Amino acid sequence: MKNLYTIAFCLFLCCIAIKNSFAQVPKLPTKWTKEAMESVIPFPEYPRPQLQRNDWLCLNGKWDYVGGKGVADALNPTQPIAFEGTTENILVPYCPESVISGIERKQEINMWYRRAVTIPASWNGKDVIIHFDAVDHDATIFVNGQKAGTHAGGYDAFSINITKFLKSGKNMLVVAAHDLNDGRTPSGKNGPRGDYTFTSGIWQTVWLEPVSKIFIKNIRILPDLANNRLQVFVDADQGTVTAAALDGKRIVSQVQGESGKAFYIPIVEPKLWSPDSPFLYDLKLSLKDKSGRLTDEVLSYFGMRDVKLGKVGGVVRPLLNGKFEMQVGLLDQGYWPDGILTAPTDEALKYDVEFTKKAGFNLIRKHMKTEPKRFYYWADKLGILLWQDMPAIWYQHEDTATNRSVFRKELKAIIDDHYNSPSIIAWVPFNENWGAFDVREITDWVKQYDPSRLVNGNSGFNNNPGYQKAYGDPGNGDFVDTHIYVGPNDASVPDGKRAASLGEFGGVGLFVRGHMWPVENNAYDYQPTKTALTDKYTLLMDQVEQLMKYRGLSVSVYTQTTDVEHEVNGLLTYDRLFEKMDVEKVKKVNHAVINEGKKIK
Repeated sequence: MKNLYTIAFCLFLCCIAIKNSFAQVPKLPTKWTKEAMESVIPFPEYPRPQLQRNDWLCLNGKWDYVGGKGVADALNPTQPIAFEGTTENILVPYCPESVISGIERKQEINMWYRRAVTIPASWNGKDVIIHFDAVDHDATIFVNGQKAGTHAGGYDAFSINITKFLKSGKNMLVVAAHDLNDGRTPSGKNGPRGDYTFTSGIWQTVWLEPVSKIFIKNIRILPDLANNRLQVFVDADQGTVTAAALDGKRIVSQVQGESGKAFYIPIVEPKLWSPDSPFLYDLKLSLKDKSGRLTDEVLSYFGMRDVKLGKVGGVVRPLLNGKFEMQVGLLDQGYWPDGILTAPTDEALKYDVEFTKKAGFNLIRKHMKTEPKRFYYWADKLGILLWQDMPAIWYQHEDTATNRSVFRKELKAIIDDHYNSPSIIAWVPFNENWGAFDVREITDWVKQYDPSRLVNGNSGFNNNPGYQKAYGDPGNGDFVDTHIYVGPNDASVPDGKRAASLGEFGGVGLFVRGHMWPVENNAYDYQPTKTALTDKYTLLMDQVEQLMKYRGLSVSVYTQTTDVEHEVNGLLTYDRLFEKMDVEKVKKVNHAVINEGKKIK
């Protein structure tokens, strides 16, 4: 049936292509491709669940677009182009390299976007903020021909107050995006030494929001289990904050504090957040100015959990809420055959998290990219632990003053962006020595900047690209972490101050005709059938259990959630239409390993 679906959908899109010459036909559609390509407003869901207001305007949808080699330079321009001659339409927020965008061209470098917007009359007297959840890499924003602001960084969100540039009636927005994708900015697999299709330009949601002159710019929340309380910091220019923690509709605790200063909300007998019980409290924050006038109100949520290292039976292990839980995870690269770095829909974004849970895993290692904030919301809500990688740079030894500074700046921005998510329990600054520099110092810096989480300084330090000298094991941080393909034997052992992690292993492939990206496909090893692959996975996890019990292993991350372009070693095919293992058997062995870990005292 799934093959019939694929054939029928491709025939449908071919018919559209005949009718409409600029329509694109996907090489490998997912079950969400059609919905995404036909959507008037993609991703209509509120994009920032932990700082939510009622009033906003989604700007996703069709924009005018000019791109290609002969286009005006889009790097920090002083004025917008005129959009004369050939102008295409692009579906935002899909990158121009993707089929869903309607463009599907390789690495544009210079990209220009334009759309008209009318500000709702109900926003009169309010400031208007424009939000970009991700633009790769350098963005310049024009409003009615005037330069409103700039941003550099491909993986972090940014906002600009555009109030003074607006006029009554129709307003014209122009975005210039420039992306050399030359490995001198953080790019991960989306770069010149990466494996996959590039992503450039706007690739996450664009939206407007009205606010008062005095408003809540950001919040920082930190659970403190040792003292049964939540630390809250509200970033606003001035004002008094009333903070209420809720369990459903019931107010658990309510306090007042000052903006710009940390304060605490008592949480008596807290319900703890964990993969087994991902309970989330709601958080309501109200801001009043010096005269007592309510100027802003936002809704958020939080999970009461902590993570740290501790000894269990004399072995250093990661502890969640004071107890060891074996972390059994998947390497999740977050690529899509139709949207590349952007999932086709919010339902698709949720699906990967749901599948991971369904297959009995309790951990996702989000590899070499970030996701929209709604991905982290689904991880928080459904109950999945997350390791968040920093996307690598590739030329850390060239123009070091610039390239390394860009990496450090975006690392901090990514941590700030996702600091409040309870599902994130570890930061991973470097992977397999890719772009590695000052690893020991950066590992220490991350640990000092966010002491509430674990840090894995150089995951898979035993691997290294052949064109550079390996930095190797930094010797600090919270994990001693090796990658073993196929593995898992010869995985790390704890060293007395760090827990042992098998940051990547497995990678066993299965060819599934009709569900593969049209390139030469490969994997670290292969099995001929779904049954054989399932049996192989079960054997590998039985070995992981032995390493956990007798060699001190605390984390195993199997490669990977889905096939990705040429790689055919996923639990799912790249189109997410075929489960390559017996998921019930995978779940059974995963749960067996996790439950055996809980018996270790």
